[in-house]
This record gives sequence, structure tokens and C-alpha cells, in this order.
Amino acid sequence: MSQKVLLSSKEINIILHRLACQLLEHHLDFSETVLLGIQPRGSFLSQRLTKILQEDYKVNHIDHGLLDITFYRDDFRRGEKTLEASKTKIDFLIEGKKVVLIDDVLYTGRSIRAALTAIQSFGRPKEIELLTLIDRRFSRHLPIQPNYRGRQVDAINEEKVKVLWKENEGKDIIYLVNK
Repeated sequence: MSQKVLLSSKEINIILHRLACQLLEHHLDFSETVLLGIQPRGSFLSQRLTKILQEDYKVNHIDHGLLDITFYRDDFRRGEKTLEASKTKIDFLIEGKKVVLIDDVLYTGRSIRAALTAIQSFGRPKEIELLTLIDRRFSRHLPIQPNYRGRQVDAINEEKVKVLWKENEGKDIIYLVNK
């Protein structure tokens, strides 16, 4: 198994600031917009973007939550490994709001489909957008595309994109791993 660095910590930081600026450009004061990180991996990205928007770009208030999709996945109870649910934390209304779903890697689109189903339990948003750090564009099973993408990667099916966050693994780095 070999791995090559796709993005270093410095490159990730630059991309996060670019994504934050794109969000700011489209949503201005975030009064009608909520950010939802898809558990578990999208939570690190959404928290980091929220922090950048608040600290570096002085956005006063952002409704930020975490969405667990475990029980909405189409592979729930299909594998040998039992899936463990994460916490959903949405302590604000999404009815009539613009929702930005945030995940680290867009691969087949199945997690996003599950998130779209899960979000219906919390109301009917006015609009839903998708932000991903990595877009694996040649691997889609469903017609789902991000509105905001950090980097587009042309990885074949035997390759895996591995995202490490300093909050979880001690460093920010993204690898392309050959199995």
C-alpha cells in the first residue's frame, strides 16, 4: 500500500480560507443560512470553516450544527461491521433557511443522498447547497455535484482519499492511498 500527499497543511489552510470567502460571498451575514457538518468526517471541516468565518472574517453569528446520517444510509445493516451512530446537533430551525451541507470527501454521492433524507426530519429548507473539501468526480453513483469544492481529484476506484484533521489525528494532511 502506497500513499502520496495530495494536500499539505498549508494547502488545506489556503483552501479553507477560499471556501470561507466563497460562502461569505454567497451568504453575506448568514442570517438566512445554516451550516451542517455531516457526521463524522464533515464535522471537522464545518467547525473549521465556522471558526474561520467568525474569527478571520468577523461574521457575528452562524447557526452551525452536526447531522448524523447513520440510520439513513442505504448500506445500514448490510456490512459485517456494525455502524455506530454519531450525535446530531441541530439546535436551531432550518425551516425556510438556506442549508449548506458540509462533508470532507464527495465520492459516490450516497452519503449526501442520506443527508438529504435525514434533513427532512428537521423541516423543509428553502435551499440546500453542498460544500466538499475533496471531490472525486469519476466515482459518482448518483447525480450529485458540490456547489463549493476545495480540490477536484481524479482517483480511480482502487485509490482512496484519506483526510487527516489535527483535531482528530494530530495533523492536517490529505493522502491519496493506493490499495
